[in-house]
Amino acid sequence: MIDPWASFSLDYDKLVNQFGIKKFEEVLDSIEDPARLMKRGVIFGHRDFDKLVPLINGGKDFAVMTGMMPSGQMHIGHKMVIDQLNWYFKKGASLSLSIADMESYAARGISFNQAKDIAINEYLKNYIALGLDLTADNVNVYLQSQNKTLNDLTFKLAKKVNFNNMHAIYGFNESTNIAHLYVPLVQVADILLPQTEEFGGPKQVVVPVGVDQDPHLRLTRDIAAKMNEEYGFLAPASTYHRFLTGLTGDKMSSSKPNTAIYLNETPKQAEKKVKSSKTGGRETLDEQKELGGRPDECVIYEMLVYHLIDDDKELDKIREECINGELMCGHCKVHTAELMKDFFEDLKVKQEESLDIAESLLD
Repeated sequence: MIDPWASFSLDYDKLVNQFGIKKFEEVLDSIEDPARLMKRGVIFGHRDFDKLVPLINGGKDFAVMTGMMPSGQMHIGHKMVIDQLNWYFKKGASLSLSIADMESYAARGISFNQAKDIAINEYLKNYIALGLDLTADNVNVYLQSQNKTLNDLTFKLAKKVNFNNMHAIYGFNESTNIAHLYVPLVQVADILLPQTEEFGGPKQVVVPVGVDQDPHLRLTRDIAAKMNEEYGFLAPASTYHRFLTGLTGDKMSSSKPNTAIYLNETPKQAEKKVKSSKTGGRETLDEQKELGGRPDECVIYEMLVYHLIDDDKELDKIREECINGELMCGHCKVHTAELMKDFFEDLKVKQEESLDIAESLLD
């Protein structure tokens, strides 16, 4: 059972085998100019992405859909989704961006006004600061609670699902409040919304997510097939990325400050957190030189892979020197902390420029 609203231990190979997710490496070579996270194996799985490849390569019409649940602070791990959206946007995709205020109300008890405020100041501002043009004509940003087309569609979709379906996918039981039971159907409608007549009718849609969100994709694909005769919906494709490890070695979480670098922190705070994070180094300097470091168990190396180094050759050199015992953790930490500080200094400027735009999107 995968619970989209709770933390759980991750065995990516087991998830691929158990839930029918295909390995992304099988389609990688067919993609022209793949995204950095694709090439580096951070995006590890997919459903039906092979159907998107000819559209992406050929500059044909398709859509990318994503959502945010405004319930807390945005951290550096969330940047992965925006990086993917930027890549799809450059490939010509239209973008549908749902602000899941109904979900945050049902699952976290956050009021609609508070959710709107969090969406603007924590999410939309950073989406724009990280390079997305949310004012473009082919972008649809909306609050779930304010979108009549979405809510009308949700009501129709609800007729295709019963409690046994929801129990099997999410583990809901008799103590689950009805609002929480209902919001996954709103998310199904979110995913299918780009295929409605208002947005040009049926088209291929891809949803980039962490694997914890796969239950929503499985439910959507099942309902899309049931609604095919009325709407002609195509089953949405999806990609699955690995989570950035938290600074302590656990999963990075918005609710655990010691595990995350929040995007609203100062450059100095971000730098300090990098310097305090867990590495894959050995117990002593002599052991490091003799046995080498363990980059695959290193939070510092992950930050370089996911966010801070664009040049694959430079990254390969760091990895090789670490494994060979030539690169010491202290030097690598200082270098990574400097890169993170530089990134945050640039981000702060762009955040200030982005806030007015973010506020105008939900007027």
